[in-house]
Amino acid sequence: MGGAVSAGEDNDDLIDNLKEAQYIRTDLVEQAFRAIDRADYYLDEFKDSAYKDLAWKHGNIHLSAPCIYSEVMEALELHPGLSFLNLGSGTGYLSTMVGLILGPFGINHGVELHADVVDYAKQKLDSFVKTSDSFDKFEFCEPSFVSGNCLEISLDCGQYDRVYCGAGVQKEHEDYMKNLLKVSGILVMPLEEKLIKITRTTANTWETKKILAVSFAPLVQPSNKDSGRHRAVQLPSLNVYSLQDLARITIRTTLKNVIKQEKTAKSGNGLKSPPRFKRRRLRRRRMDAIVFVDKQVFTSRIPNPFDNNNNNSFEEVDEDERRKQSGSEHPEQKHDPPVNLLREKILSLPLPDPLKSYLLYYRQK
Repeated sequence: MGGAVSAGEDNDDLIDNLKEAQYIRTDLVEQAFRAIDRADYYLDEFKDSAYKDLAWKHGNIHLSAPCIYSEVMEALELHPGLSFLNLGSGTGYLSTMVGLILGPFGINHGVELHADVVDYAKQKLDSFVKTSDSFDKFEFCEPSFVSGNCLEISLDCGQYDRVYCGAGVQKEHEDYMKNLLKVSGILVMPLEEKLIKITRTTANTWETKKILAVSFAPLVQPSNKDSGRHRAVQLPSLNVYSLQDLARITIRTTLKNVIKQEKTAKSGNGLKSPPRFKRRRLRRRRMDAIVFVDKQVFTSRIPNPFDNNNNNSFEEVDEDERRKQSGSEHPEQKHDPPVNLLREKILSLPLPDPLKSYLLYYRQK
């Protein structure tokens, strides 16, 4: 029993492995994954397993395997300004990564069956906003979570550009899910043991693409206890920004552009910094295996196109060899701790302290 990629020692190492195995294929998705440490969404006593490519479940709290989330993020084809609905939003890990891409003018809603998990997701979101340096590297579309059964969404709700369902959808509910989409929208969901991508091409036509074979726990069916009447789930309301909030977004965006221009000027021709050498490690071929983890199965992925059929052994990537190829023979490169450039820039401005705090969203870090 194991994951589709090798276990990592930290979040960056996990993302490196997902990239090598071609699960993460675009820069936007990579940036979102690196910005949020997966371990932050684990309970403390289980964090040792956070960088394994495995699903995790404790009580009602559940996280899918990283390879599943990366395939979902890639399939959704996210970009700023979209509306996103996460059905079975769980810990909020996926919704928070999506929010980093959608930007301040997107819509980011989640529906979760268990009220205790909604509380957990809100706590994790609050911690990310208040303490993570990654927050200042992006313009964030903060997710809003509500508790309820996603099969009981109010009929008068709007439609979304992107929809993901994190539980197995029965065939009888396929049309229900499709109707949550706008025209040209994308729906990703597990259906009949396959993770599929459905694009709504017109009001009445659809394109379907299989992503990979999976097995998810099925959606919980609505209860009919209340005299046969369902309790409609009301999705979060759409918040309109105040002029103050719009000014804050604009100022922060302008300062980020200034920082970017300053960095480009200092680097001369905009040359990239030297590569970050990592420990000696093994790169494995992509697995075509069946993995069963707490009712979740990952199977039959396309082999890595870079594999050599005549060589089934591991490829060893040595730190010393990398240094030789890059022309550097220094045994170690020490890096200064990362600096939150936006925070430093705001604090250096000749502004009243309350205004600086407002521009920083009153963050603690």
